[in-house]
Amino acid sequence: MFSFLFLFLSLIFIPSDLVSSPRVFELKITKIEVQGAKRIEEETIRTYSGIQSGDVISAPKLDSALKSLFGTGLFADVSIEQAGSKIIVKVVENPVINRIEFEGNRQLEETSLRPELQLKPRVVYTRTKIQEDVERLINIYRRSGRFGVSIQPKVIKLSQNRVDLVFEIEEGELTKIRRIFFVGNRVYSSSDLKSVIQTKESAWYRFLASDDNYDPDRLSYDRGLLRKFYLEKGYADFQIRSAIAELAPDKKSFFITFILDEGKRYKFGKIIINSSVKGLLKDRLKQNLPISSGDVYSSALVDKSLTVLADLIKESGFAFVEVRPGIQRLRDSRVIDLTFNIIEGKKAYVERIEISGNTRTIDPVIRREVPLVEGDAFNINSLKSARRNIRGLGFFKSVDLQTKVEVLLIKQGSISKCKSNRQESCLWGQAFHLPMGLLLMLESVKEIY
Repeated sequence: MFSFLFLFLSLIFIPSDLVSSPRVFELKITKIEVQGAKRIEEETIRTYSGIQSGDVISAPKLDSALKSLFGTGLFADVSIEQAGSKIIVKVVENPVINRIEFEGNRQLEETSLRPELQLKPRVVYTRTKIQEDVERLINIYRRSGRFGVSIQPKVIKLSQNRVDLVFEIEEGELTKIRRIFFVGNRVYSSSDLKSVIQTKESAWYRFLASDDNYDPDRLSYDRGLLRKFYLEKGYADFQIRSAIAELAPDKKSFFITFILDEGKRYKFGKIIINSSVKGLLKDRLKQNLPISSGDVYSSALVDKSLTVLADLIKESGFAFVEVRPGIQRLRDSRVIDLTFNIIEGKKAYVERIEISGNTRTIDPVIRREVPLVEGDAFNINSLKSARRNIRGLGFFKSVDLQTKVEVLLIKQGSISKCKSNRQESCLWGQAFHLPMGLLLMLESVKEIY
């Protein structure tokens, strides 16, 4: 009885760590052996694997090492084996490209194709980069209108783990536009809209033109042309819902479909001129506008009005003025109120006047005809007077003044040309820098016949 009781108590008070589950034995890496390396150093491969001696061997760690080695793109095949505490890494290195050639490219020169390739001679060959380069080449041909192109990469194995890469190209024919459809156009017929866009349907008499070849960039340009056309006709709410290009099953032609929402036609409502410039006669400006209330709205007329206002303001002696339009659309009444805001602009002054190439007379003769000197405020009227004065010298047949504003950072410029009636031409130009000043240039170039 006493022995049984002792045994029972011993089982109750036995230490818990003696009855717990046995501890899992952790095996650590003692050596990493690399097999199959030729060009790449073994230590480099060990570094890429991410494992090292002393690490505990586990399936997730070995799997991560395998993915890391494949991710370098240096190996065609990788395997990792365990032999006790030793890890064996077996690799098959990707070959190095010796040269790259193209076959079958008659329409596009190598100079257009080669720069698009990621792969180059003496670069490691990988299947992923090959696929990407094939896609790049196909896109080049598609941009040139050849959607039936077929490209097959051919790998020629050489000694010392090198390869030659040849792209075998079947360019195919130019992909034409078979039909152009318009959906949603109620006001203008499809034939009217076809005359607006640049893309044309293929026809036998277009063998010398390229407008009937499919070009995605031209399709985007056509969207802009359609929008411009409708805005000039008063349809301010016009939208192109989509422009779909569908390739025919034979890959030789496209069907183009424009889905339109013409919207309603608008008219000009209130036309207001607001000016913060003192001394500017708003009534005179408004009388010369090419638009009036009740006219059919047109974006082209708005642009023309801006040009007219700018010219009138400059002629009135206000050189430093800007005109900014403001448009308020009233959809219920289909009216657009237009406000021209005239504000003080940045000032510009004449910095210097240069005359070069003058072989007919001395420079002061031409300079005295320009009613502007260094330090003067720029004035368009003075520039026009200079043109009249130079023409009055009798040396030149005509003087055509063209104002061309070219903004680059703080630089602006314009050019005008004048022709001589003595087999001599004169180039008149002015360029002004903001905010410092204006640069006027006079140049006459003699032409011998």
